Amino acid sequence: MKSERYLVLSMHQTTDESGEAAAVDFASRITSFCKSALGSDLLGAYLIGSLAHGGFSQRYSDVDMALVTEAGLSPQILDRVRNEAAALSAEWGPKLSVFWADRHFSVGRFPTLDRIDYLDHAVVLMERERVRPARPALEEVQRYLAGAPFASWTDLVERFTSAETLAPKDRKAYLRTLLYPGRFCYSWITGRMGSNDEAVAFLGKTPPARLDLGLIARGLKCRQADADPDPLFAARTTLPSQVGACAELLAGAAFTGLSRP
Repeated sequence: MKSERYLVLSMHQTTDESGEAAAVDFASRITSFCKSALGSDLLGAYLIGSLAHGGFSQRYSDVDMALVTEAGLSPQILDRVRNEAAALSAEWGPKLSVFWADRHFSVGRFPTLDRIDYLDHAVVLMERERVRPARPALEEVQRYLAGAPFASWTDLVERFTSAETLAPKDRKAYLRTLLYPGRFCYSWITGRMGSNDEAVAFLGKTPPARLDLGLIARGLKCRQADADPDPLFAARTTLPSQVGACAELLAGAAFTGLSRP
């Protein structure tokens, strides 16, 4: 009979330790529920996202959890997890984002970059067996980024560029729209998943042509302070240029001083 491991290690820096501790406690309680609901089918439960790779913000971060099971999760189980999350916490329940797969990673919700995040940064909440899927190659990462993620971001850019005001309900989405080109370029070049902080630091050394890294850095400072992004709303008119810079990258534009790892 395989033994289980229960472990939560914080191996990254954060400026929001109390918020992080509350989020981890919430995730631990969700893990207990999943273990009860799934029994031996649950192979492992993990933190991914900013609670794992760094840069957690109580205001702006989601609680990203990865569940690996023998055969995947049914819609009914997923609904039960979401309902339990809502019952456990009015603050954290709506922020829970569940990534899941069967032991072969052949079914589920586990996009390319999130698989890399799991491989490189996953923090164990409960583990009966560590399952390691094949690591996506850089070309696979680039194909993924060039698809739905890029399209979704450009849709948000068009929406915010044409907006006259920033509604309170849109602050999180707007700040993510400002920050996204940094992480997009970082992952396109390296094939890795990292925090906004890591992306800005990396791109500061290998700046993509035409990308306004200063705007991304201002967005990062806002996120780190858990502040409203309203003072940055006037910068929305520069967002189409950010799209253009990333589009050049998609088209194979050269980068100053780029040396792929």
